[in-house]
Amino acid sequence: NMFPILTYKQMNNIDPLVPIINVLSKFSNNETAAIQFIMRSAKSEWRRQGVKVASEMHQGKSLKQVLGSSQKGFLYYLLGEPSDWFFSSGKNKQESKNPYHLSPMEEQMVKGIEEKASKAGLDVNIRIVTFAPLEHQAKENLRRIVDSFFQYSSYQYANGFKAVIKGNGKQLIHDFIYRNFKEELGIVLNTEELASLWHLPLPNTPVPKIRWLTARRLPPPLNMPQEGVLIGENDYRGVKTLVKIRDNDRRRHMYIIGMTGTGKSTTMATMVVQDIRDGKGVCIIDPHGELIEEILQCIPKERVEDVIIFDPSDVEYPIGLNMLEAHNSFEMDKAAQEMINIFYKLLPDPSMAGPMFEHYMRNALLVLMADKDNPGTLVELARIFTDEEFRKEKLTHVTDILVKDFWEREYVASQRGSTASDMLSYVISKTGRFVENELMRNIIGQSHSGINFRQVMDEGKILLMNLSKGKIGDTNSNLLGLIAVSKLQMAALSRADMPESERRDFFLYLDEFQNFITDSISIILSEARKYKLNLCLAHQFIGQLVQNNDTRVRDAVFGNVGNLMAYRIGVDDSEVIVKQFSPMVSEYDVLNIEKFNAYFRMMIDNTAMPVFNLRCYHPFEIIKPNKELVQPLKELSRLKYGTPRSIVVAEIIERSKIGQLG
Repeated sequence: NMFPILTYKQMNNIDPLVPIINVLSKFSNNETAAIQFIMRSAKSEWRRQGVKVASEMHQGKSLKQVLGSSQKGFLYYLLGEPSDWFFSSGKNKQESKNPYHLSPMEEQMVKGIEEKASKAGLDVNIRIVTFAPLEHQAKENLRRIVDSFFQYSSYQYANGFKAVIKGNGKQLIHDFIYRNFKEELGIVLNTEELASLWHLPLPNTPVPKIRWLTARRLPPPLNMPQEGVLIGENDYRGVKTLVKIRDNDRRRHMYIIGMTGTGKSTTMATMVVQDIRDGKGVCIIDPHGELIEEILQCIPKERVEDVIIFDPSDVEYPIGLNMLEAHNSFEMDKAAQEMINIFYKLLPDPSMAGPMFEHYMRNALLVLMADKDNPGTLVELARIFTDEEFRKEKLTHVTDILVKDFWEREYVASQRGSTASDMLSYVISKTGRFVENELMRNIIGQSHSGINFRQVMDEGKILLMNLSKGKIGDTNSNLLGLIAVSKLQMAALSRADMPESERRDFFLYLDEFQNFITDSISIILSEARKYKLNLCLAHQFIGQLVQNNDTRVRDAVFGNVGNLMAYRIGVDDSEVIVKQFSPMVSEYDVLNIEKFNAYFRMMIDNTAMPVFNLRCYHPFEIIKPNKELVQPLKELSRLKYGTPRSIVVAEIIERSKIGQLG
């Protein structure tokens, strides 16, 4: 036991595990092998013997003199079979009375004995078990693994391994399963030798088929809620914990970031189907459409009547969406400002507008909103500037003195110069692409919205907005999403007229949310919580939140969101996200975490918890899908909330005088 085997130090620091793993990597799918190390603390006799042998050899004795001719067999092979390699050559000679001079090889042997004795030792059994469909395959695999252990053997002045089968195969399997330690097959190895035999593969190990742990695993909070929405599962050191979040903590909003296909939409869908199952009110704005289709398969029959599907591509039954529908002066001012923010959002360069644009646009919008029974729409926006009779009729409903003064004095004066015509050209150029598109005109041109957003929130409806860019185009999708978010924000703020205890939680999910929010996002995030409008925001990378070096949206998100989830992200985002998860998560972790796995910093009882990892659930793991219900749901929704195309077209023509000579 005192003699060493070769370690990585004698192998020029080449990883000795590579040949063993190479053998395993060549197995086919139906072949298996296991290499088992059974270890326990060794008694100290082996160390005392090694120190004694080394000391006496330094004093001038040969190994044979120290051990005596009867001490044959101190070298051990695999599973402990004694060896006579070291003594197999050479002839017995009469011991010299003169001091023995060690050869260089013997000096190296003594050094090896001393080095082995200087480290902690353990009694070790090593077992190898292979399995294959055919016996000869299993034996061949066993032989190849055993051969890979010969690299640790030194055939002179050191120790080595040899395969030994004791008893029958059944006994070996029994010992393998129950991890029995066999005294007669034991060998003492120190920590350096064991580290050479087994260690975790190094990052630069040139072997295929190793399943690397790509990102750090972290434990969940000890006070993980037992109730709430199930998001996923944490698996830490073999202990699986369900990750749930309560409604009270969801009021601090949730932010999800991750590259395409990593699991963002899946997490949102999983939360949505549970909210729907639990009778809660939800709105999902989906710019792709796939998320909505999945959710529709999970609608319980008892909630069918609550479903509202807003699908602009359904041209036969368009649902009206009028941003200029307001019920009081507060809503009018809010709607006008949000509409201006939306125009800025849609401009490639916001500096192209400016204060004059805002001034004219605000007064035009306020006039169109003045008639609460028959509010104007974006379709009539240009007409306010060009049709004096139409403008006069709308002004009869205006009660704001400043708005009246603008149109009766300031605008009239501007017509003498080029200001009015310039502004008209500007307005037409920005709104024309929507008004001239029949699909969009039939939606934003309806004076009354087909959806009462306040009612949706208060009654806990299910609003599914399928704004598929592939069907209606990017800009159209963005405009409709911006209008919907603004109307939900105004509906939430209007809840000030009811006691907080009566305000029902409503959950708004925005996929690719950067397309559907304006600079007022900070107000939504800070104020909406009071009115129980709870946001879940998802997108791909942080650069989407910065336009023209304006970081207000990004700062508002990171400054107000309490629950932050990060799937795999890009290099440009890693530094920012890691700061949110510091010090437990590194940039390497967020760049390499597996698909459908994420890091999550959540709130529990309004307290931020340390970050941990989770695997997200698919909605179909929570709710059994029912495809047969999808089409009836769509048909029911379009009939309840949509208006036949012919009626919409006739109304728009009547109000806008489109197609008439005057």
